[in-house]
Amino acid sequence: MTDTQRALRLGTRRSKLAMAQSGQVAERVHQVTGRPVELVEITTYGDTSREHLAQIGGTGVFVTALRDALLGGEIDFAVHSLKDLPTTQPEELTLAAIPTREDPRDALVARDGLTFRELTSRAAAEGRTARIGTGSPRRMAQLNAWARESGAAVETVPIRGNIDTRIGYVEKGELDAVVLAAAGLTRIGRLGEAGELLSPDTVLPAPGQGALAVECAAANSALAAQLAELDDPLTRAAVTAERSLLAALEAGCSAPVGALADLRADGSAGEQTVNEMRLRGVVGTTDGTTLVQLSTTGHVPASPDEAATLMTRLGRELAAEMLAKGAAGLMGERAL
Repeated sequence: MTDTQRALRLGTRRSKLAMAQSGQVAERVHQVTGRPVELVEITTYGDTSREHLAQIGGTGVFVTALRDALLGGEIDFAVHSLKDLPTTQPEELTLAAIPTREDPRDALVARDGLTFRELTSRAAAEGRTARIGTGSPRRMAQLNAWARESGAAVETVPIRGNIDTRIGYVEKGELDAVVLAAAGLTRIGRLGEAGELLSPDTVLPAPGQGALAVECAAANSALAAQLAELDDPLTRAAVTAERSLLAALEAGCSAPVGALADLRADGSAGEQTVNEMRLRGVVGTTDGTTLVQLSTTGHVPASPDEAATLMTRLGRELAAEMLAKGAAGLMGERAL
């Protein structure tokens, strides 16, 4: 069997969500390359640690083992949730593809399918505080700020675990609701359990949320070129801006930072031209008492290289404005 005939080894985390999204990528890679793709399950530090992400740093805890396997030749390529990737890219590895992004918003899964306002109103009528679980300082900051603005009594409860575990807290009555990424719920077929998709006007998602990253060794140019057929230029442009903001803030994956780039495109599905981007960012204290929220817009050229340069620059400029407004003091320990 020649090297071009053997099965490609796709490295993935073991969780149900990771296996589902890696399986979807595997199907597309098989279509592009004509080669079978086998999933290689790899356990990461983030999977085995029971500490909260803010305590173990967040940055890279779900990807280091996968990258080590790539560099060691144990796998041919890996699939990551882009929001888990550190913003510094190793020279030995390349992000060969960032496929079309799923819905980047957060979703509220609450008892009886309630929305945030319905949930907090019911809790108030019962003379108690609504308890909402999340493992994200970013979500805590914005949910608590939202509650303060609306006069609702909310307690955000730090949790860990996979999607089943987190929704289980609601099903068992231990929590009134949990907040999860809509993309993850979609990929495992459970989006219908969400009572509400949270508007980015209220809760900005994590930088890169909803997007996947397909990574391989930079030296394997032939495979990188094939994987690049899965790339979506609009998604890559958007997440480049968001991750540039995150990098310029010197904040890790678990920092209370939200960002979303909205791209406006003209043309048919196969010939879209991006004209303008709006990048929004937020940093806040986890109790929601202080938020720094800013946005910027800019023209986006059609050339991918020029677009990447502009996205990076606008992300850095917005970060500089946010830092000037006091963002650094809201993030705790920054990722230096």
